[in-house]
Amino acid sequence: MGELSAAIDHLATEDVTEIPTMQLAEQLLELHWQMARLQAQIARRTGVRLPG
Repeated sequence: MGELSAAIDHLATEDVTEIPTMQLAEQLLELHWQMARLQAQIARRTGVRLPG
């Protein structure tokens, strides 16, 4: 969870106009996967399952 928080803080303080588009896309993709992993951990710990 610390990684996710650090990634969010890092993106929040950057001026995105100064970041190359490919690097920004890579950062956003990594953030997406960190969020997905966190959601999966929360679901496992709480017993919540998605309908489907």
